[in-house]
Amino acid sequence: MKYLVKISFVCVAVIGFISCSQTGKVATDETPTRGNIKIGVDDSYKLLFDTEIFTFESIYHYAHITPIYKTELEILDDFMKDSIRLMVSSRPLTKEEIDYLAGNQIIARSTKIAKDAIAFIIHKDNPDSMINYNTIGEILKGNVDAWKKINPKSKLGDLKVVFDNIKSSNVRFMMEKYNLSNSFPSYCAAVNSNEEVVNYVESHPNAIGLLSVNWISDRQDSVSHSFLTKVKVLAISNEIQPEGPDYYRPYQGFVADRSYPFIRDVYVISRETFLGLGSGLASFVAGEKGQRIILKSGMVPAVMPIRLVQIKSN
Repeated sequence: MKYLVKISFVCVAVIGFISCSQTGKVATDETPTRGNIKIGVDDSYKLLFDTEIFTFESIYHYAHITPIYKTELEILDDFMKDSIRLMVSSRPLTKEEIDYLAGNQIIARSTKIAKDAIAFIIHKDNPDSMINYNTIGEILKGNVDAWKKINPKSKLGDLKVVFDNIKSSNVRFMMEKYNLSNSFPSYCAAVNSNEEVVNYVESHPNAIGLLSVNWISDRQDSVSHSFLTKVKVLAISNEIQPEGPDYYRPYQGFVADRSYPFIRDVYVISRETFLGLGSGLASFVAGEKGQRIILKSGMVPAVMPIRLVQIKSN
């Protein structure tokens, strides 16, 4: 009987050792360069993060990252519910969101990775290629509903403004920019994606579309290049001189020196409680290789300096 008791004790000890060993393995199986995770990315930055993730996985072969591209509100909801540990957003967390996470013993870490701009696109045959900053505000407030109110000589008729999604960061940004508390006027509408914004503007000469410059800034990307052949980008005056005479498109130099008026920062936000794969990706994107990818994409990297060159014509 004593012999059986000793055997039973040994078996329990061995099982306990194996269980502990497996638990330890699971805890350490994910590192900053190895593992499997899902991340949430604002759809505005799909082209950029397709490239960032592809490059990261090409360097670290045991890293597998699945991006979920959604609207800002949707990825924030996933993040707060712990469905994802890392998200890419054009705004930092609010104090209320930080406090909520802290109440659940989660310290969120935000890393600024880039400067983005909202581009205004129009039909490629639209002769009105410039618009002033105040007029954009009047359009969104419902006071300018026809192209004749922008240019008395215009023959385009009623105005139509198109956003990518009613829950998108672009909608939120423009509401905050012009201190709008109510909904947009009836001639402003939302489709379902950035691609649909481009397609709508291409087929409607009276339309203005809003989307992240990431979708049209990388001329070497096939999607971005294709979009640029379908539409053209409005030049807009800045807030300091809203009536001109200078107008700017969302090119890197004008985003870097803030001449272009619709600029926002882009953040990678993590809720990881250990140094996992999300932390590794965040460090990569904020590091030299990741910042060079941002530079090449036509956006402005957060930490790499941009050299501004002024070209004068004789």
